[in-house]
Amino acid sequence: MEFYKRSGRNRAAGNKYSTQSTTMAINCIIVDDDEIALSHLCDLINKTPFLNILSYHNHPADALKALENEDPQLVFLDINMPDLNGIELARIINKQKEGAAPRIIFTSGFERYALEGYKVEAIDYLLKPVVYDDFITAAYKAKTLIEHGTKMSSTIDYKENDFLFLRVEYELVKVYLKNILYIEGFKDYVKIFVINSNGFIKSLTTMKNIEEKLPSHSFIRVHRSFIVSLDKIDAITTNTIKIGKAIIPVSNQYKDDFKTFIDQWF
Repeated sequence: MEFYKRSGRNRAAGNKYSTQSTTMAINCIIVDDDEIALSHLCDLINKTPFLNILSYHNHPADALKALENEDPQLVFLDINMPDLNGIELARIINKQKEGAAPRIIFTSGFERYALEGYKVEAIDYLLKPVVYDDFITAAYKAKTLIEHGTKMSSTIDYKENDFLFLRVEYELVKVYLKNILYIEGFKDYVKIFVINSNGFIKSLTTMKNIEEKLPSHSFIRVHRSFIVSLDKIDAITTNTIKIGKAIIPVSNQYKDDFKTFIDQWF
């Protein structure tokens, strides 16, 4: 596949994938050990007027060296790479550029790393092969965040008084939202799994009733029998969520809503 070079200054000497440099361009670098995937990303950037490549790298170590001299606003970062994976590299970049770290957009052929990206404040997660429709959506999200200085948040900001009362046998028990891991529903009762508790709290209520009491920005129903706290998710796959040692199914009925919920962080 042939790639073209637009006019404009580029810091990577002989950069055959160089894009146009404009006054309002967002400077970015690409890190991907797959030459075909890297070339494809460069092609997508060439189609996007407000993006400009400073440099591209096949190895994480080369990218770290480049970051000592370059000041990108955006990094397109592969996850599966030798010696240092993209998640680890993102953490190093955030520490190295503390206070002025570039935004991160991850690329990968595997969905299972999506939540890891969320934990290092990535603004999007593109599955390979990356299509332009997904790419431009992520690029515009980056543009908005960079231009307005909006900070991504990797945790839910619970207030100290965010709680609910649940009927447990013959009394009402206060449960703080920040301590809830997930909820499992049965016919006429639910189990609320919480931090620092021996197992769970059993309450005589319904899933519908408890779902209505929980804030929709931080809890979501992913199955007829399960509600999860986004802040406590450790990993996801196409059909499951992992919280601690628990593997929670995501049913087809709730899959679209869950994807929409997750997409606001990517």
